[in-house]
Amino acid sequence: MSKVLIISSPFFNYQISVGDAFRKLGYDVKIETYDEPIHPFKGLLKWRHKFAIDKESLREKSRQKYKQYIEKQFDEYKPDLVFIYNGTILKDETLDYFRQHGSKVIIWMYDSVQRPDRAMCEKHIDHADLFCCFEEKDVEYFSKQGKTAYFLPLACDTSVYYPIDNKEKDIDILFVGTIYTSAKRIELLESIVERYKDKNIVIYGEYKPYFKNPIKWLFRRNRNVFKNVNIEPRLVNELFSRTKIALNIHNKQTFNGANQRLFEACGAKAYQICDKNPYIASVFQNGEVGLYENKEEMMNLIDYALQHDMSENAEKAYNIILNGNTFESRVKQMIELLDRK
Repeated sequence: MSKVLIISSPFFNYQISVGDAFRKLGYDVKIETYDEPIHPFKGLLKWRHKFAIDKESLREKSRQKYKQYIEKQFDEYKPDLVFIYNGTILKDETLDYFRQHGSKVIIWMYDSVQRPDRAMCEKHIDHADLFCCFEEKDVEYFSKQGKTAYFLPLACDTSVYYPIDNKEKDIDILFVGTIYTSAKRIELLESIVERYKDKNIVIYGEYKPYFKNPIKWLFRRNRNVFKNVNIEPRLVNELFSRTKIALNIHNKQTFNGANQRLFEACGAKAYQICDKNPYIASVFQNGEVGLYENKEEMMNLIDYALQHDMSENAEKAYNIILNGNTFESRVKQMIELLDRK
């Protein structure tokens, strides 16, 4: 049996989803999860980093320490394949070490390499056998340098996000995601709350977090709508089953790709209204997901969906997810790309 070592930050626990996909394909799996920006990012070390004048120096010490740790784990496990999510804590020498000792290396980059805090990951492409990106713009970026990266967007873990039948559609509009970091999300969500005052709107995610501004947290409005907390995937899936409209608003760094909610809401068979980009439009070509390019189009789609049964659209979107947009299908794609090289 082939063995895969998965090295990942705790990115929504998708390292577990990837591990399950590899197991379904017959691999023995070992998962190593590291913290960002240093490992472990807790206790005294967390506070040292928070107040350090030279944060990069602390991160470098952490990388050196993790290098020794992960190479030891590699030596003991002896994997045929090393799968890495992002890999901000990994040094190029460690990737070379894996390859020199008999393993292929796959990197799946979930944050753009063009972000200033991902500069290390940009160099990883020269030390991996396969480099895949969530964002098409990163593929173009590498292509201009004469390097080959592959566009491979996120997917749905169907063991976590799946239809729950016989649930009353008692939620009119649902949004789940971090809010306070996105001016775009704040503006659109506040507009929706104002426009649809007579509807049952439920919004989960940090909106006005206490740790950012205790005064704004204390005096925040619409507490019955903005729950101001993050929730676990099991509850998200249950909420999807109860909603008429699952609203999706991508962050500004997504130009030609998709966030996890695109796949998860459809995987739960919820009707979704989502902002449009070329990739998303190519996946949902026939109205399976309501796609908008501006606020007016978004509101028109919401108006229509509140007045009509959109279950047939949701069913078609669900089938699109099952037929090629699961984690198992993504892992298969990576293995096929690796075999061709």
